[in-house]
Amino acid sequence: MRGRQTPPFFIGQAMNITVKLFASFRTGRFAEQRRCCAEGCTAGQVLAELAIAEAAVGVMLVNGKHIASGQALSEGDTLSVFPLLGGG
Repeated sequence: MRGRQTPPFFIGQAMNITVKLFASFRTGRFAEQRRCCAEGCTAGQVLAELAIAEAAVGVMLVNGKHIASGQALSEGDTLSVFPLLGGG
């Protein structure tokens, strides 16, 4: 495809998503980042790439809607990830 390079480890097509991290997940990472991933990758696979344990996630949203980690992502999706929060 012209204008978008596919990393050599992808089989099939690649897609672009936006990942937004909140609170402690930003430490040593980023607040918002455009990422290229394999077509049909899941939210859980993105978490694994970022070294975020699923057990540490409080809320995950795709395009503002609550999802599970097995949810497949689509081109242009925005994945927002919030950690578990404690307090009182």
